[in-house]
Amino acid sequence: MRAGDPATLGAVADNKGARFAVWAAAADYVELCLFSEDGRETARHRLPGTDNGVHHGYLPGVVPGQLYGFRAHGEWAPDRGLRFNPAKLLIDPYAREIRGTFHWHDAVFDHVRDTHPLELNTQDSAPWVPKCVLREPFEALSPGPRIAWADTIFYETNVRGYTMRHPALDKDLRGRFSGMAHREVLEHIKALGITSVELMPVMAWIDEHHLDGLGLRNYWGYNSVAFMAPMPRLAGKDPNGEFRDMVQTIHDAGLEVILDIALNHTGEGDGRGPTLSFRGLDNLAYYRTEPDAPSAYINDTGTGNTMDADHPAVQQLVLDSLRHWAVTMGVDGFRFDLASILGRHANGFNSEHPLLEAIVEDPALKNKKMIAEPWDPGPGGYQLGRFPGRWAEWNDRFRDDVRRFWRGDEGMSGDFARRLHGSADVFDNGERQPSASVNFVSAHDGFTVRDAVSYEHRHNEANGEGNRDGHGANYSSNHGIEGHSDDEEIEARRRRHRLNLIATVLLSQGTPMLLAGDEFGNSQGGNNNAYAQDNETGWLDWSGLSDDPEFTEQVRELVWLRRELPLLRLGNYIHDGLDTAAGRVSISWLSPDADPMEEHEWQHDKSKVVLLKRESDSSKGEQLAIVVNGADREVYFALPEADPVPWRLLFSSADPEAVLTNGKLVMSGRSIALLASRQ
Repeated sequence: MRAGDPATLGAVADNKGARFAVWAAAADYVELCLFSEDGRETARHRLPGTDNGVHHGYLPGVVPGQLYGFRAHGEWAPDRGLRFNPAKLLIDPYAREIRGTFHWHDAVFDHVRDTHPLELNTQDSAPWVPKCVLREPFEALSPGPRIAWADTIFYETNVRGYTMRHPALDKDLRGRFSGMAHREVLEHIKALGITSVELMPVMAWIDEHHLDGLGLRNYWGYNSVAFMAPMPRLAGKDPNGEFRDMVQTIHDAGLEVILDIALNHTGEGDGRGPTLSFRGLDNLAYYRTEPDAPSAYINDTGTGNTMDADHPAVQQLVLDSLRHWAVTMGVDGFRFDLASILGRHANGFNSEHPLLEAIVEDPALKNKKMIAEPWDPGPGGYQLGRFPGRWAEWNDRFRDDVRRFWRGDEGMSGDFARRLHGSADVFDNGERQPSASVNFVSAHDGFTVRDAVSYEHRHNEANGEGNRDGHGANYSSNHGIEGHSDDEEIEARRRRHRLNLIATVLLSQGTPMLLAGDEFGNSQGGNNNAYAQDNETGWLDWSGLSDDPEFTEQVRELVWLRRELPLLRLGNYIHDGLDTAAGRVSISWLSPDADPMEEHEWQHDKSKVVLLKRESDSSKGEQLAIVVNGADREVYFALPEADPVPWRLLFSSADPEAVLTNGKLVMSGRSIALLASRQ
């Protein structure tokens, strides 16, 4: 073995051999270990080159498909944060593929368990951990459709959950990338009017230790151990090829692929967790530790460890991972789990953090969508509205305020109006547009929409944590009975409540996001933290499509109305007025008698009309009226004069449907409607 190339991290094959390079600045030296197909270690080679913390070498004769891993040699001093243990086989942080199953065996720990201080564990971990796979270089995939932000509608789903029970899929397609690319799966998404499929994590992860003892496993995927390798569980023999084929097929259908990624922590957990990669390569560089106690991990993520966004090696890894998924794997954007971690210095979050700026300024990422989950459990971790201009953010205030309004909470009328307006109070700082607010009322984390109208309490007993996990405040309503009900009146109220929630998402300014399955009433039985439910609790029950096909059609109608009506997806905030290429747009907030709302009405009157009006130099004008009746009783709305044509009812959640006669709209309690006057 001879010196390689320190400039290119990871393993790169050519027609004569392969280059290997790994960043491990504090290690004395690093060994490359080769394995046979049956998992036997066949050779060890010390990487002969060391430059600026990178250990590297070139090995002639190895070919794509070769299994490998690293062993790092150095000082064992856990009290000083040094965790080098060559008995532990380490995953290459830049591995493009891993193979094999992780097993919870004593050998995967770098220390002898239950020792104080930590005693070195000399058991070889290689039989119990996945191996890296040397891959040939990939060609870049062609770009996706590049949907404008104002036109974007996200659809969050889980590859396994979406496909495991889909009636059109054969067994060998279920739970896999290839199932996600199936024609009938994509036809449903396309017909719904979605523009962008947001996939929950697909990076290789491990199942948490406590789940192994409960007979459960990680379903969501927020426990990564390799930031560039697809999860083998989601594919057949060729995870990369299957993922790339899926992306290309989704692109061919005119849809974007957004990838949810967790770069804020790893599956190695705290100081008592397994040693699989980063801990063994350079613990103090990759992770944040307490300044005065380097053996203790800072746990701003709530998962045991926190990646150090200030360290150059971590910054390079994050950027290289994003480039890989964007260019080589073809994805069109990223949703960053606990994104505030990527903007954290040792003393807290900084919206101008170099890593956040580097992500949006990188040439390979300039046309990609960037969506932040703008919070973490650490001190000062809630940062909604504070991300840089090119970022959009999940808006949990939208979820909570809209749920509380439709639940009937007092004093929510003003907050509800702010969410309809695109949350200008949060995002309108002069540099950001309404699209920065990703509006949702349900997501993977929390109740589905059906469960939000069927349960007042979480029911997470199956998670094995005594029902203590998951959100405690869900702002939900069971309408009189907890869970399933055969009462027709209760079910009718629940149905209208669901439709109100989804309609609010799609009629509000901002970027809407729907949770897959909400369009046909998918339930998780009241489990609001189904991260460990890789079973029928977490998987979508597609029978809902036939149980109430009219509901799905109403959701589809709302999506397409949004796509057809530009006034519902304006590119900038409206205050005194907004000049657009098609004319000047104004917004008015009216009481049911069509008068401008007075100050006292904002907090206590639950019924209102939102009038959006576009005036142009030509005779073609356009008006939209979003009519909201949050009261429990029937309300008569006197609509403003329509010009140039009479009002037309486009959508109503009321049951029976709202009645429009002579410029007056009669709506039953707790309902929402959309009307238009346009030529």
